[in-house]
Amino acid sequence: MKFAALARSAALVTAVALIPATTASLAQVEGRAGPEFARVLAVYQRIKTSYVEPVDDDKLVRGMIDGMLTALDPHSGYLDGSDLQRLETMIDGNYSGLGLSVVAEDGAVKVISPFRGSPADEAGIKAGDFITHLDGRLIVGQKLDESVAQMRGRSGTSIDLTIFRPGRDEPFDVTVTRGVIELEPVTWELQDGNIGHIMINEFSRDVGSDVFAAWEGLRSKATGRLNGLVLDLRSNPGGSLDEAVALSDLFLTDGRIVSQRGRARGENITYDAETVFRGDIAEGLPIVVLIDAGSASASEIVAGALQDHRRAVVMGERSFGKGSVQSLLPLGRDAALKLTTARYYTPSGHSVQEGGITPDITVPQLSDPDLAKRSRFQMRESDLRGHLINELGIDDDAVEKDKRDDPRFLQTAEELKEKGIEDFQLHYALETLRRTSPKSIAARTK
Repeated sequence: MKFAALARSAALVTAVALIPATTASLAQVEGRAGPEFARVLAVYQRIKTSYVEPVDDDKLVRGMIDGMLTALDPHSGYLDGSDLQRLETMIDGNYSGLGLSVVAEDGAVKVISPFRGSPADEAGIKAGDFITHLDGRLIVGQKLDESVAQMRGRSGTSIDLTIFRPGRDEPFDVTVTRGVIELEPVTWELQDGNIGHIMINEFSRDVGSDVFAAWEGLRSKATGRLNGLVLDLRSNPGGSLDEAVALSDLFLTDGRIVSQRGRARGENITYDAETVFRGDIAEGLPIVVLIDAGSASASEIVAGALQDHRRAVVMGERSFGKGSVQSLLPLGRDAALKLTTARYYTPSGHSVQEGGITPDITVPQLSDPDLAKRSRFQMRESDLRGHLINELGIDDDAVEKDKRDDPRFLQTAEELKEKGIEDFQLHYALETLRRTSPKSIAARTK
């Protein structure tokens, strides 16, 4: 496996940043670790001589490596062979499968979010679902990479998923037909009232340029000037840090976009406006950013930057809360270490790790008939076993959901469907912009 394709990705906040590992740094082992390595060697020798069956050295060494990384956080890992190939296809955004962003949780496969428009999304898979069986075979306890490999396959073939959805009494089966996942990172449509709606589905290469092209498309299709813009980052698991900066820079003219801080000298980096795009392409236009519990990493960078600069009103639900950067450290030609090396911070110095981005206006997705049941079990970064703790500290009440009934949000999914409203959060954002003059909301202070 060559690393050239991975190097093209630059820094990724849900994937990796390519960082060279020097021989000297790898060779530095603290003296006090000697007795600990002796314990590891003793366990290895006992297994080799006493285990009921012979065990290959490769299996034991891989187990030790995986164990070390599992003890750190949910996003660090050892990659070789198919793992590296999977990372490369994720960066390219072109593979045959279901279109899911998943993590391992308590031995099961847990869905962070389905990619919008993917086979999994169309089949009704939701963020927070647990996948327990594939084609009737139990996968609980199986390595995540093995489960992902089973879910991928030739386009047009089907696979049966057994889903446990928190809030439902019984698991249920869903048949999903695999497709070629050629994710459109950016899609757009012009809504009534000359309101633009740009959906950013992932942060792969050229997303900043794609959003600019979407903006130009909206302007050419509008009858007169645009009256508002919705940037939709819901169920967007993230991607390239560089593209998150580029997208933010489209709408900011000065100031910090994001910063990252780590232990290594090269991990302390700041990213400022006016370094990718010049000016604010939507100057004076009100903007709403939509987020939910599936909005992670790069999505949180954009939402946090536009919120802190008061360039947009953030609506929806509290985001996932992944405020860490993973780096890829090559280990020879065919293996690499994906290691968490830094945390990132919004312009105001807020770390989204655990707490996520809190919307300015909380808008529940009332169109979801399972909302009331699922909301009690909604998964975020703080729910992942071994997640990084926010070093600034977060009070419990800062991440608890307000349980009080809001008179604006008492309609049921059935009532909304009768009115023709299939996406309440988007409907609410559009209605807000239609009632608002460009000068009174989210417009940058001169």
